[in-house]
Amino acid sequence: METQQVTPPITPDTLMRVYAKMRDRLEVLQRDVTVVEDSMKAVKSALLEYCKTNGMDSVRTAYGLAYKTVRTTYSTADWESFHKFVLENNAPHLLEKRLHQGNMKDFMADNPEFIPPGLNASNEYVMTIKRK
Repeated sequence: METQQVTPPITPDTLMRVYAKMRDRLEVLQRDVTVVEDSMKAVKSALLEYCKTNGMDSVRTAYGLAYKTVRTTYSTADWESFHKFVLENNAPHLLEKRLHQGNMKDFMADNPEFIPPGLNASNEYVMTIKRK
């Protein structure tokens, strides 16, 4: 005689319990990743110091090659002046192409009669879950 297993119905309580367990596990994994990334940064820093102390630009080991490169980053402490510079020099390519989501939402709420050319908007329902 064949026995039939009965699968209990999936309830919101079951789904929330599973979600909470996954969220908690993800938090642990993210902490672990942060620890590993911080440790890797410390190793890179030690290798950079080693190269600096020994007048080297690179070091090769049985585990791989480490070499110095220059990374330059740019920022501004005065957005108003920088924005003016961009406009005066026709240099919008100095900025990244993305919309500020919160400001755009506020603008559209305050100015429903204006629809900027080329603007795309999409809505979707999302589920927000808060801790108990």
